[in-house]
Amino acid sequence: MSEQIYHSDLLENDVIISSKGRETDIPASNTKKYYIESYGCQMNVSDSEIVAAVLNQSGFQGTDNEKEADLIFLNTCSIRDKAEQTVRNRLTQLNHLKKIKKGLVVGVLGCMAERLKSKLIDEEKLVDLVAGPDTYRDLPRMISDVDGGQKAVNVLLSREETYADIAPVRYSSNGVTGYISIMRGCDNMCAFCVVPFTRGRERSRPADTIVHEAKEMVAQGYKEVTLLGQNVDSYRWTENEKLKGKNLVDAKYEEGVINFSQLLEMVAKVSPSLRVRFSTSHPKDMSDDVLEVMGRYANICNYIHLPVQSGSSSVLDRMNRTYSREWYLNRIAAIRKHMPNCAISSDIIAGFCGETEAEHQETLSLMDEVVYDLNYMFFYSERPGTLAAKKFKDDIPEDVKKRRLEEIIAKQNQHALQRHKEQIGTKQIVLLEYTARRSDQQLVGRTDGNKKVVITKDRWNIGDYVEVEIADCTQVTLFGNVIRKIDL
Repeated sequence: MSEQIYHSDLLENDVIISSKGRETDIPASNTKKYYIESYGCQMNVSDSEIVAAVLNQSGFQGTDNEKEADLIFLNTCSIRDKAEQTVRNRLTQLNHLKKIKKGLVVGVLGCMAERLKSKLIDEEKLVDLVAGPDTYRDLPRMISDVDGGQKAVNVLLSREETYADIAPVRYSSNGVTGYISIMRGCDNMCAFCVVPFTRGRERSRPADTIVHEAKEMVAQGYKEVTLLGQNVDSYRWTENEKLKGKNLVDAKYEEGVINFSQLLEMVAKVSPSLRVRFSTSHPKDMSDDVLEVMGRYANICNYIHLPVQSGSSSVLDRMNRTYSREWYLNRIAAIRKHMPNCAISSDIIAGFCGETEAEHQETLSLMDEVVYDLNYMFFYSERPGTLAAKKFKDDIPEDVKKRRLEEIIAKQNQHALQRHKEQIGTKQIVLLEYTARRSDQQLVGRTDGNKKVVITKDRWNIGDYVEVEIADCTQVTLFGNVIRKIDL
């Protein structure tokens, strides 16, 4: 759909997320090995962990070396054209490997698989297997079909599948942070977005399975969990058969119905030493109930990703976002009321269909009003099958889109540096997550406001909570000195 410039959270679609197959404990004799690459969002990383669990249960063995793999899976994203082109280029590379290694099976999973379906097999002849995001349980059978000389395609979407009973194979290299998927699909029909078409209708996972998974993660030594969903605030789970299929927003306080604020509190109570994040929120569904729960629990991070997409009410209407600029700013005010120091990030699209210069200026003025800590910024390009593609003309010249995007990026860089300078001299609780790339004598962690902090390694270890005094910054990184190790 657009080009990634700055950073991404649930929209990391132009880079490979590290979630390759990990070695399992299954005996290696005559066992086929699989290798997974995940492209795109955190949800895709979570899905790859489910795929690995399904394959492990069927006797396959994971590997981090694609050259020794018998099965190579690319878990893909369709939200932007650049993401699809990246996967296509990767498939071309793998085609050369297929010529060298006889019997190598290449499969495409996830959103791109659902969108392009048999085209990848019949027209471009790049892959042997195509599996949509709701069909991972069927992978062993599909692999068997390919072994039998057939091509395999299953992209059926489900209204029920949540993989709630599958324990994911965690690919976090540090064993400190991890994801829990709490729901799948999306019922919002934002004009620019393909997710409702590639991931299907929204359905929530049973709350008790989410809490159980969080407890298991604590037992395994994890210190932080991120609850994932396309729109976590619309999470609704009911065990009351009389309420199923009804409007659960109205029924949220009835017996047997759990909404997101209640789920968030349940997960926070699992352990005071487990830090809890969530993503992503939709402005139309961000309730004061959620904010009140966040304010009550110290282990729920003071960070909210609240995508605005545009600062213009008229553009938001064309985008079918179902809220106005005023509504969005009301939600920002509510966040500041409950958590004055809460860090806020957003998504912004430059150059959506029909966007005028005045509407673009409204986005810049909204940025000045909010002053985001972080922003994920793109310029619009049409995605086939979306409401925008059917209803509007992609009429903003690319040079104008790029110029507007550059202005948005410049303003965000200014705001990010401002927010980081405000942190200098403060004391922050940081969870240390990994060794710095530039020096093995430095460790990198995050504040509960999702700000990256670099410290000297000294006697500290990955997985430690430490109190850090912030000494310096850039627009993307804080630098600090550890005062002491603490319990959360």
